[in-house]
Amino acid sequence: MQSVAKRIANNFAQKELQAMADSEPTISTPLLAKSASGGDSEGSQTSNQSPPKELQCCAPDALTSGSRHRSLAVLSGHIGSVSCLALCGEFVLSASRGKDIIAWQQPDLRRFAKFGHGDGSVKALVTVGNRVFSAHQDSRIRVWKVSRSSENVFRLAATLPTTKDYFCKFMRQSNYVQTRRNHRKLWIEHADSISCLAVYGGVIYSGSWDKTLKVWRVADLRCMESIRAHDDAINGLVAHKGLVYSASADGKIKVWEKARSMHCLKGVMEGHRDVSWNAVIVCDDGRLVYGGGSDGRVMGWERDVGREGWRLVCDVRAHEMAVLCLCSMGEFVCSGSADKSIGVWGREGGGGLWRVGVIRGHEGPVKCLQASCYSVGEGFMLYSGGLDKSLRVWWVPRIRQGLE
Repeated sequence: MQSVAKRIANNFAQKELQAMADSEPTISTPLLAKSASGGDSEGSQTSNQSPPKELQCCAPDALTSGSRHRSLAVLSGHIGSVSCLALCGEFVLSASRGKDIIAWQQPDLRRFAKFGHGDGSVKALVTVGNRVFSAHQDSRIRVWKVSRSSENVFRLAATLPTTKDYFCKFMRQSNYVQTRRNHRKLWIEHADSISCLAVYGGVIYSGSWDKTLKVWRVADLRCMESIRAHDDAINGLVAHKGLVYSASADGKIKVWEKARSMHCLKGVMEGHRDVSWNAVIVCDDGRLVYGGGSDGRVMGWERDVGREGWRLVCDVRAHEMAVLCLCSMGEFVCSGSADKSIGVWGREGGGGLWRVGVIRGHEGPVKCLQASCYSVGEGFMLYSGGLDKSLRVWWVPRIRQGLE
């Protein structure tokens, strides 16, 4: 990982980024110069981990205070629109509605591998150690093992629920639950598309359009719990310090906490009437929670530890159309919208948001965002996937002015 970060810095230094002037290209090839791709990955990490300080690299004077955002690459190759993103060690993973997953190798952002399995689109990706978990429209979760010792770097290792888990439960009628359209399924199975995944403390959480939240143990891939969480489809999930936040089309963001062996409802946050929540993120060490809605608004709540509740601290009209995705990096929040733009917001001490700038370039709605935890100069890397079938890479300055 350290060599990857250093190569990013060195390659930035070798490029004449100042020549980009003030015009943003709509189509470009990677500006991260190509380098030797040898060397094994030194392990994978989840995207919410902070790197050691020595891995933070510096960029040249071209990326200094006052610089606006930079379009570094437009990557194509997906069959369908890009639906989700994840960072896996030296790789950036992007998946699409065409059920294909592409691994792009940093820092040159070349296509390293393409893999996929199952029916329907890939809805969500998370990484745990040397494994990648992908959620699919066919209501299955697939587990991919990442190994440099094999020609097939991303190898399908399991499908959830596993055959072992299934056969342990299918004989008992008490293990079946009623689903819509008068169908019966095992409680360990999702009955509709799995729309989102979250990971925390050796557990994978999956949210589905079937309105349930399921809990999977990473160690043996067993389904430990199924929660009838919402009255409509679950669109977003995030887990942080023992709390799980689920965002739903029923207009509620619910907070779940594990009590003994089961999860119980800890709190509920609601937005405006008839608004569907499409995304949810947690910031500032769990103190702040933000949701992106179908009305184009971003709302935020601050956790009141004394009263064990959450109070509304932010309500901004972020976009003209629905907010489809959110991500955070330090004191910044980024929002992707159906209006084809990415909003960059600065966080105030009290949790309020103010607009730093807008990034444009996608030719379709922005479906997913992922920010890299590694610093590059006085900014950070932002990856965005859209319905235009492209993955775009941006450098975003941490300076709170002059972004546009």
